[in-house]
Amino acid sequence: MRTENVMYFTEKEEEFANLLIEIGTKRNVAKVLVFLANTPEATSRAIERGTDLRQPEVSIAMRYLMEQDWITSRESKAESKGRPVKIYELSKPIQEIMDSIEKEKKKEANNQLALVQKLRHYIR
Repeated sequence: MRTENVMYFTEKEEEFANLLIEIGTKRNVAKVLVFLANTPEATSRAIERGTDLRQPEVSIAMRYLMEQDWITSRESKAESKGRPVKIYELSKPIQEIMDSIEKEKKKEANNQLALVQKLRHYIR
């Protein structure tokens, strides 16, 4: 039998994830992002355990993070026979990722304000 260290969120990391969720980031994406920001690399299984998400939720989050170009993956041979294990890590520092999120949120806010201005035009 082998032993495996399982990483869990600290109170600060939990708060970080909750803030991401409050600004509109999907729950599973926020949790995976915070998890990977605090570990150099991780397998899907480690992410599942550390974030308390199910495998399909982790897969959906990984797909989104890959589309954003925020993570990279590589394959490593499994200890026993079977499929290779995917190992994930952030492709950019978390600060750059936060800059991207901030830029996107500003764009969304500006679009909403533009719509409000357009609405005001109709009530004059």
